[in-house]
Amino acid sequence: MDTKPMFSLALFIGFVAITLYVVRRVSGGNSTTSNYYTAGGGFTGAQNGIALSGDFLSAASFLGIAGGIAVHGYDGFVYSVGWVVAWLVGLLLIAEMLRNTGRFTMGDVVAYRLRQRPVRIAAATSTLMISFLYLLAQVAGAGGLVSLLLNISSRLGQSIAIAVVGIVMIVYVLVGGMKGTTWVQIIKATLLLLCMVLITVYLLGAFDFNFSTILAKASTGSPMGSAILDPGALYGANELDFVSLALALVLGICSLPHVLMRFYTVPNSREVRRSFRWAIWAMVVFYFCTLIVGYGATALVGADTIVHAPGGENSAAPLLAYAIGGPMLLGLVSAVAFATILAVVAGLTLTASVSFAHDIYASIIKRGQAEAGREIQVARLTALIMGVLAILGGILVNGRNVAFLVALALALAASANLSALLYSLFWKRFNTAGALASIYGGLGSCVLLIALSPVVSGAKDSIVKSVDFHVFPLNNPGIVSIPFSFLCGWAATLISGRAEDPAKQAEMEVRSLTAIEAD
Repeated sequence: MDTKPMFSLALFIGFVAITLYVVRRVSGGNSTTSNYYTAGGGFTGAQNGIALSGDFLSAASFLGIAGGIAVHGYDGFVYSVGWVVAWLVGLLLIAEMLRNTGRFTMGDVVAYRLRQRPVRIAAATSTLMISFLYLLAQVAGAGGLVSLLLNISSRLGQSIAIAVVGIVMIVYVLVGGMKGTTWVQIIKATLLLLCMVLITVYLLGAFDFNFSTILAKASTGSPMGSAILDPGALYGANELDFVSLALALVLGICSLPHVLMRFYTVPNSREVRRSFRWAIWAMVVFYFCTLIVGYGATALVGADTIVHAPGGENSAAPLLAYAIGGPMLLGLVSAVAFATILAVVAGLTLTASVSFAHDIYASIIKRGQAEAGREIQVARLTALIMGVLAILGGILVNGRNVAFLVALALALAASANLSALLYSLFWKRFNTAGALASIYGGLGSCVLLIALSPVVSGAKDSIVKSVDFHVFPLNNPGIVSIPFSFLCGWAATLISGRAEDPAKQAEMEVRSLTAIEAD
């Protein structure tokens, strides 16, 4: 198809140029760690809420979910439902207390009343591994999008595209810090929501605003027929895998390091609650649109065409844009998708770099005596290294459904972080041994089960196709690794019997509930 790639590239280059200008303009005052890491807590709840939605509405949401619905129907929508519910879990359980207790990272909260050195190392290790896996999903989406947009079928061409996205992302982080990255997220989220709403309204109008007509046409455009409207097409053969995925989706959001870090970019806990309200409504609108866009792609493009296009399932939204608006709309959608990937990977990279610089370099190596300028330099160097690793890893997993890859990152986050956070905030007896056991136990079990699952080997779409060493039958390990992390934390705390400083515990409890000294 004639996609007029130069038009799409021009839009993307224009977005990059504008956002780089914005980043450069707002990045003044990044000489302190507070400004570079959390923008000095200077964003309003509305601004942070839109940025929060922009931080999470990634390639998985824009490309992966639409593709999952278009190809698998009803079961593909489980990602949307799970992620909307997940934000309510975060709002009710973690957001406000985390903002009141911490300063920059999850390590600040977990290590507040425990032994600093081992707990911060564990928290930083978890953050780096989760951020890296999440980054893989985004850069994999970049490869699929470029291959569709520019008709690039060679691995070399797609690898070059992934590298370009990675390089621009690194520039955002090095120059802008949290303030610049947040404004990129706000711009990107606004464009993405407008794009999805316009496509949805156009689709509904084309079918006389009758969603049933879209569903009926989708049934004829799928090899599954009317079964595309029923549950079980993707997960019916293994209900346990479905439950495991649902657990990861619902419990993983409030454990993601780059989401947790956004709690500190507002001045007080009241603005944290406002942030979540804005973010949740943005998610509801967006994910409602993905349902119509996904089935609309099946109706107008066809599931077979989507599956066999460059980029596979991830090409559903761009192909639909071409079907209803030609090269111009395809160029617009592709540019927005590029912007989506670019903004999310920038936020992830910043989170990983801050965690290493603050939790490892400043708190452990320098024992809290690091110079602000030197700490920021370490954060920037870490961002550079993470960016290079993400580019290499994205080339390796290029072609996988990005929503599926993000689900693995969510399982890792829920397994490694959730139990340690909840125990730290709500269990007075929780101690250092319990924190280390819950983080390392959840992290290690999740990584091991993923390595031994069909994701890596033993299936036609596995990362390694030449050998089969899988012994774990589920694609998502959440149903095992998440409870295992809670069990590890509980057992290690009781077995250790070590009592932590009661004064620090009381201080943390008062601060988490009242925000004294935090606001």
